[in-house]
Amino acid sequence: MNATKIDFSNHPCFSKDAHKKYGRIHLPVAPRCNIQCNFCNRKYDCLNESRPGVTSTVLTPQQALAYLSDVVAKRSEIAVTGIAGPGDPFANPQETMETLRLVRRKFPKMILCVATNGLGVVPYVDEIADLKVSHITITINAVDPVIGGKIYAWVRDGKRPLRGEEAAAALGAKQIEALVRLKARGITVKINTIIMPGINDDHIPDIAKKVSALGADIMNLMPLVPVKGAVFEDVPPPDTMTVARLRLQCGQLLPQMTHCARCRADAVGYVGEKVTTEQIATLQHYASLSLNPAEDAARPYVAVATLEGALVNQHLGEADRLAIYEANAALPGTFRLVEIRRTPDEGGGEARWATLADSLKDCRAILVNAAGPTPQKTLTAHGLKVIEMEGLIEEGLKALFANQPIPASMKRRFTGCGAGISCKGNGTGCG
Repeated sequence: MNATKIDFSNHPCFSKDAHKKYGRIHLPVAPRCNIQCNFCNRKYDCLNESRPGVTSTVLTPQQALAYLSDVVAKRSEIAVTGIAGPGDPFANPQETMETLRLVRRKFPKMILCVATNGLGVVPYVDEIADLKVSHITITINAVDPVIGGKIYAWVRDGKRPLRGEEAAAALGAKQIEALVRLKARGITVKINTIIMPGINDDHIPDIAKKVSALGADIMNLMPLVPVKGAVFEDVPPPDTMTVARLRLQCGQLLPQMTHCARCRADAVGYVGEKVTTEQIATLQHYASLSLNPAEDAARPYVAVATLEGALVNQHLGEADRLAIYEANAALPGTFRLVEIRRTPDEGGGEARWATLADSLKDCRAILVNAAGPTPQKTLTAHGLKVIEMEGLIEEGLKALFANQPIPASMKRRFTGCGAGISCKGNGTGCG
């Protein structure tokens, strides 16, 4: 890997000369966030939304690699692979770092970059540098905790959510430490700052002065876009004169990016290129694959929680046995019941689900009527895709083995993270 030459000047977001020649792709592998900004309301699966925090779906690292390979084969202009959410990459460090490892292994000449709020970067700086992640964007909206306290509803640093000025101070300290550590490893750092009139607009030159002194390479001043449902939904965006004045002031301290297109977490192509229904369909196709497509041959089965063998109609926690199915090679499009397997006895907490995962290591997915967050997390970590649905087993299997999404009419209706709803949260973690 060290002998492979990467042309870092081909990054379309950091080079105005490159943004019309080279494209980028964002891999949406990081759904969780560790802060709540008052200007942000993350909304999933909206084709007409083009802003950070928006994606059509979320991929696992292995799904993301398969998706990237497909896109790169079709679009030779893709020079950069980035991770920018839809949450924060380092609120999802395992997924983020595994994705970067997989991409670097398969695409040694690819430029890798990450966009983050900076809260969780520091523990991963050395590996980031070793993987030749050349560009990091940190969003810094204040270096004064009094001002930052107005911008952030909460910051979750560890297990306890912080609020107000305490939250802003903790975030600011981690952001500055991240900037210093990244520059010490020779990584290009861009600072994103959102101009919020009446909140931080008079403070932005102070941000530029601080980050410039610490070695930041470029700054991107982004006018606030009021988002419905956010705390700042009624804060007006800055006028063009304000934006121009601030860019001029800050430009005396460090270069300014002026061609930002506020990319989605699943953006593809040239900067400013609009997402299409075809791109969304491709992304959703790869999201419908098993969690690790490369293991499909070793995981030929699907487990089903069912009461009578016709419907997916049992909660995983209540199922004392699971039906195991495989695709019927003799009759394509049909499925064969292989066996019935007992589930571990109730109790035992997470260990129960780890035992279940081990007993299902030849299954690529499990169809259930519902499953709690702990079994979902544990089974997913063991490579088992948990699909909540209601309806005929055969219809669920048909979609799954064809690598298609479960029909919308069969998806269980719930309001969890990424379920097509607005997400703000209270800092205590997703349930």
